[in-house]
Amino acid sequence: MTTMLKPMTSSLSIAALAIVFATASTHPSYASPAQQGATTSSAAPSAQSMQSEPSQGASAQSTPRTTGTILEVASQAGQFSTLLAALTAAGLTETLSGTGPFTVFAPTDAAFAKLPAGTVENLLMPENKDKLAAILTYHVVPGRVASSDLANVTSTPATVQGGRLSVDTSSGVKIGGANVVGPDVAASNGTIHVIDTVLLPPARAQ
Repeated sequence: MTTMLKPMTSSLSIAALAIVFATASTHPSYASPAQQGATTSSAAPSAQSMQSEPSQGASAQSTPRTTGTILEVASQAGQFSTLLAALTAAGLTETLSGTGPFTVFAPTDAAFAKLPAGTVENLLMPENKDKLAAILTYHVVPGRVASSDLANVTSTPATVQGGRLSVDTSSGVKIGGANVVGPDVAASNGTIHVIDTVLLPPARAQ
């Protein structure tokens, strides 16, 4: 009797294992060893792909931001062609390329275009060099003046020309009546505040 039971027991064991294996292989969480290897391989990035795709942080660190002098920054901006031509005609380029520091309230090309027709051409004539220099130095203050320094004052420090510019912060920032449309542009030798109107010094009493 015992001899007859042994083959039956072996047959039942093999059948049970077959049932367990079949059940496991159809379960959603089951993966064969070959499938597990394929999943691991696709999830892990290759060494080559990691080396060929540097992080954005590394890229940003490799290109640090730099600035030039007031003249260089103005030249790169592309909206101060008339101002740069006027500074050259007035002989002020060397001064604004020096160590400074200076604060320049810089009128854009559009600001110069608002002047009466022929005004700019007349100012650029050699015989009007002193008048042009007076207008341009009226836009320059010695030292660095940030927009935050203008919050609680009614006028700027004295300009290189000698006059002072009114300050109005009741609605935005206005300097001498001109709107500051681009504050605190950094340069290596000072600060630029972009304005939308050319500032004209008051006529001196005769």
